[in-house]
Amino acid sequence: MYRIEDVGGVEILAQICAALDRAEQLADEVARDGPMIMTKSGMREHPALKVELACRAFITRSLQRLGLNLEVVKSPGRPLSGGIGWRGD
Repeated sequence: MYRIEDVGGVEILAQICAALDRAEQLADEVARDGPMIMTKSGMREHPALKVELACRAFITRSLQRLGLNLEVVKSPGRPLSGGIGWRGD
């Protein structure tokens, strides 16, 4: 569980959420139109691709700034009994 209680951290988290919403909207546009679009000068990359990538990069950087990119390492626990193994019978 993470806690973000400072004003700056809450604002960064709000910006992350807005960027994620925007990235998902852009991904929907690209999915609808395709990754390439026809222009007067021919086929070219969908302009939303670069903006979506920028949003996702912002999200990643901001999560790192908040320290939310680290997952808590959990103990693997006890091995299950009756598993595969040599019993010496």
